Amino acid sequence: MTIRSLLLALLLAAVSTVTQAADLQSFGRGSWSKLRAAHDGQPTVIHFWGLTCAPCLVEMPEWGKLSAERPDMRLVMIAADPVPQDPARVNDMLARAGLGKAENWAFTDRFNERLRYEVDPAWAGELPRTLLIDRDGKETVLAGVAELAEVRAWLDAQKKR
Repeated sequence: MTIRSLLLALLLAAVSTVTQAADLQSFGRGSWSKLRAAHDGQPTVIHFWGLTCAPCLVEMPEWGKLSAERPDMRLVMIAADPVPQDPARVNDMLARAGLGKAENWAFTDRFNERLRYEVDPAWAGELPRTLLIDRDGKETVLAGVAELAEVRAWLDAQKKR
């Protein structure tokens, strides 16, 4: 490989990373109410995960497989690390897990307790955490690593409603 082609490859990789980072939405104060309003009346799966959460990283490829298997699923992925992470690293993980095309957000406020409180005043910040929100706005919380068979069953039940 010549130096010119190496530089071209590096430039293309940098442009690709910048493009991917543009898809990651900033989750700050008020984002929760905007997100909920955008999905109002539609069954939605919201998964909170983090780069600093080992179980999250293990299960991410499974979420990618489920997303590919169920294109009807409205999936929102929210990186909710206790300290905001580098967007390039978040995007890299999402892309490797096959979740680059999901609706992706990341906590950007260093005072993440406020963001968690907006989502659920009783949430202490444990990750992973999944919310299944039905058409009527009823939330089902799955704390810890989600049993994806349960998510599939919930999605099937939503189709029948």
